[in-house]
Amino acid sequence: MARIDEGGTVRLVTTGVANRTTGRALDDIDRFRIGSVTKTFTATVLLQLVDEKRLDLDASVNRYLPGLLPDSGITVRHVLSHRSGLYDYTNDMFARTAPGFEAVRTKVFTPRRLVERALRKPRTNAPGAVHAYSNTNFVVAGMLVEKLTGNPVGTEYQKRIIEPLRLRDTFYPHPATTIPGRHARGYLTPDTAGDALVDATRQTVSWAQSAGAVVSSTRDLNTFLGALLGGRLTSAARLAQMQRWVPAGSTQSYGLGLRRRTLSCGVSVYGHTGAVQGYYTYAFTSKGGTRSLTALANTSNNGSVLNTMPGALESAFCGKQTKPRRGTAAPVERHEDIAPGVALD
Repeated sequence: MARIDEGGTVRLVTTGVANRTTGRALDDIDRFRIGSVTKTFTATVLLQLVDEKRLDLDASVNRYLPGLLPDSGITVRHVLSHRSGLYDYTNDMFARTAPGFEAVRTKVFTPRRLVERALRKPRTNAPGAVHAYSNTNFVVAGMLVEKLTGNPVGTEYQKRIIEPLRLRDTFYPHPATTIPGRHARGYLTPDTAGDALVDATRQTVSWAQSAGAVVSSTRDLNTFLGALLGGRLTSAARLAQMQRWVPAGSTQSYGLGLRRRTLSCGVSVYGHTGAVQGYYTYAFTSKGGTRSLTALANTSNNGSVLNTMPGALESAFCGKQTKPRRGTAAPVERHEDIAPGVALD
């Protein structure tokens, strides 16, 4: 399904089912797991804390979380821009897609435990060297939120974003396994062709937390991104910091918890993508937040579906119709912004 919001005008399209057992059709009001779009929520809270002079982007993470990281040269900015060099623990956790998921489906991790898993592996780069996407970064970011505020990260989402924007479908249910209210079920494609789909809806998403455990809707994500890029959630100076871009592919760049993608018509859009078991999400808005698109497919580890999704951006922001790319093998479920090398560039 996809939804465009622009100046009070709403455009909707849906196809397929929200529940393969009952056959109920997918509907725009259905809630879903947004995966790594959560990272933009987390970054927004931290930028608000910078506005409140409670956080310095160029200070060491260890200044706020003493002894957490082995290198005091890793700054808050490095974490938010994926330039810390911290290994992504999910690479090992989900090396085998369905078995990896079942092993953590109902587990509850502490954030420190997840960071410790990452620190068992060598760092991928020196701090600040290059962009290298890692969920570990935004687990650390969530720990910073909780340390600086004294509140759970979900409480800060609620107080700083959800309530001010009246997001009625947005929740941080961790560590509960269910999605509140009416929702689309999510289906995970196993690595072995022909194996049955796995209904992945019920899970704690504790393996991701502040990197990927928010639940929302197309309406709420469009409202959120429109407000963020429209300057309603941070100061202009902090929003500019979020948009200090580093290369992250041939047609995209990464700021602080925010991605910029340049489309075929030359237009740039701003937001994030998300992959969590059973769900793919694309959520982007135009400069200034005037036109926003959220698209959702309630499946994952499915290359054919994933490769159609950039076409929603081309249609919404360039006015182009695109044909699905056929015959692409399913990527291994990577649980980052979207599996690298598949439909990103």
